[in-house]
Amino acid sequence: MFSVITLSYNKLTCTKRCLSALITDSVVDEPWEMIVVDNGSTDGSGEWCGTALVALGVAHGVPVTVLHNAGNVGCSYARNRAIAVAKGDYLVFADNDIVPRTRRWMPILRDTLAVVPHAGMAGVKMVYPWAPYPIQCAGVGISQRGHVCFRGRGEPIDDPRFNRQETVQCLISACLLIPAELIRRHGGFDEAFHPVQFEDFDLVYRLREAGYEAVYTPAAEMYHFESVTTQGTPTVHNAAVVVRNGLLFQKRWRHLFEREDGPSEDACRWRAVEAVAFDAIGELPLV
Repeated sequence: MFSVITLSYNKLTCTKRCLSALITDSVVDEPWEMIVVDNGSTDGSGEWCGTALVALGVAHGVPVTVLHNAGNVGCSYARNRAIAVAKGDYLVFADNDIVPRTRRWMPILRDTLAVVPHAGMAGVKMVYPWAPYPIQCAGVGISQRGHVCFRGRGEPIDDPRFNRQETVQCLISACLLIPAELIRRHGGFDEAFHPVQFEDFDLVYRLREAGYEAVYTPAAEMYHFESVTTQGTPTVHNAAVVVRNGLLFQKRWRHLFEREDGPSEDACRWRAVEAVAFDAIGELPLV
């Protein structure tokens, strides 16, 4: 069984589109549930999740549980609350700004773990939701100075460099599958990274230090409305949070990434990608 865990904090239009698509456009070969944690939304997101989304889940045989927090308590605390009630053997962390491109994305991620020795987590190929659907993130590299590289960012979706399954240094939690047993044994998301940013990298490195590989698979693709979750949220000063939590990540895991053959500093320069407005994005093709 899969437990898909996602967070909601305002952004109702995006949440409606993405969480509805996760239910209607996912093809799964075993039972699954969705757990939504609403972090005190004030735009009706929590109410919509508790009514319309629950009803949509019933119609498609997907139980939807909605947990409510009084305020924006942060990503780690909210996800850990969902982990505590999840029933699945596999925990799937999904942001409320992603839409399936590959219908069988969940079984593909699960099966990836079965074929890669010591695999402990699997992530998809993230692509932008506008033609010709360039890559947003094909796994993550960390330089020897601790800087982050979203592999393939802005490159063509069929770039052969990112069309092979491989172990990577890190994965983003916008769409990340981890066996529940590993989370119970090694812990969930560290609330030191409040409110958001780098809590996923910290978890991946903790599992990697315990001997588990992070695997990127291009066989599962997901559309990602990049940064809709955090950008423009008045209570989250995103640039400052990235710097602060990035320094904490570097201090904690320098003993590992300094010894790894990570990307160059030039490769870690953030590549600007011209975006299309959310409201201008029409129907997206499925594969």
